[in-house]
Amino acid sequence: MHKFTFPSAYSILLVLIALVAGLTWIVPAGQYQMEMNTVLNKEVPIAGTWQPVVQQPQGLADIVLAPGDGFYNHKTNEAGAIDVALFILFIGGFLGIVNKTGAIDAGIERVTQRLRGKEEWMIPILMALFAAGGTIYGMAEESLPFYSLMVPIMLAAGFDSVVAAATVMLGAGIGTLGSTINPFATVIASNAAGISFTAGSGLRLVILVVGWVICVAWVMRYAKKVRHDPSQSIVADLQEEHRAFFLRTPLSGGSLEFTPTRKLILLIFAIAFAVMIYGVSFQGWWMAEISGVFLVAAIIIGLIARMSEAELTGTFIDGARDLLGVALIIGIARGIVVVMDNGMITHTVLHAAEKVVTGLPSVSFIGVMFMLEAVLSFLVPSSSGLAVLTMPILAPLADFAHISRELVVTAYQSASGLVNLITPTSAVVMGGLAIARVPYVRWVKWVFPLLLILLVLLLAVLSLGAVL
Repeated sequence: MHKFTFPSAYSILLVLIALVAGLTWIVPAGQYQMEMNTVLNKEVPIAGTWQPVVQQPQGLADIVLAPGDGFYNHKTNEAGAIDVALFILFIGGFLGIVNKTGAIDAGIERVTQRLRGKEEWMIPILMALFAAGGTIYGMAEESLPFYSLMVPIMLAAGFDSVVAAATVMLGAGIGTLGSTINPFATVIASNAAGISFTAGSGLRLVILVVGWVICVAWVMRYAKKVRHDPSQSIVADLQEEHRAFFLRTPLSGGSLEFTPTRKLILLIFAIAFAVMIYGVSFQGWWMAEISGVFLVAAIIIGLIARMSEAELTGTFIDGARDLLGVALIIGIARGIVVVMDNGMITHTVLHAAEKVVTGLPSVSFIGVMFMLEAVLSFLVPSSSGLAVLTMPILAPLADFAHISRELVVTAYQSASGLVNLITPTSAVVMGGLAIARVPYVRWVKWVFPLLLILLVLLLAVLSLGAVL
């Protein structure tokens, strides 16, 4: 008798594509009239203009084409997730070259020696840094390279890959959930709602700080339990496989010499990440530019390590091959959104949300608004895309419920941030877990109680905001 095993991330995503395609046969197709918002430089829907359109049911051929269209839409000739997928391959090549030099393993060994007995304090410090990235500039896809870095560090400290994934995902995630000046969520949503992005920042700061404390406590509690008893890990059966893959030079098999060359390589390694963060935050860079940063850094490190041309290129390709599965997952996840948009049901779901919240009293209004934004976040995992889609329709309804529009913006970004910690339509969730080699179903089971705690916090804060 075969033991039941949960399907892989690939199977889960393909099933979701088929289910969404099925919905396009049932949910009425519809469309809002669109107008250009000069502040956002994007087209936004006009409230009250939804009209049914000819049904666009997605058939077998559309399901088959969806994963490819997730990378590059063959009908519209628009790029989808191809830029993120290529970025992942460049990161894989970069990490392959760095790993080949032994610099990361030597650096990890020194860190773990100095932190012996205090390893768990890495967690709040790192989660604070990732949360800062989330609240300041909406750290999302940019966090993906850090998973490959965090897993060997956490394994060497006696934890597991779940602690590594949680440190990055929950750290950056709680920062995005409690965004204060994030241009991809708070600023875009506030502009679309017709208010200043600083309005409501006090409430968001409360969510950020309290949420961060809750997430840190959750991760540290689990990390201590795993270090005390490795069998308590939710990936205990995968631990040997993870150690073999991520700790390629066994840390217990003798000390690695931390040579001046390896120190220089780690310096270049750190500079590459610093340049990426600077470019995204202040220069408007995106995947193409930061892919270029890691390509140049890979070449420089290869030259410093005195690799031959054949060794450098071969190692880069081997590293990219290690993350090819992650790149495929990102495109397939995007395919879900493609099917929904092609089926013309996205605006229909938004129109249903508009009708549900109209006429509700203030506390009920903001609670239902939060839940609706959570549902829409599953369908539209992009925080900026969700803001442009929903704020022009839902924010004006706050005036009739006698609550401030900034509370609607807070409800939107907190709902989006919460859902984007588990949604399989998110390239960050599926990509990050794939890099850390944490099965998606196990992650959901582990993080779900934490999400319920955060849900109670968010609804309490939003309700208090509505009353005040």
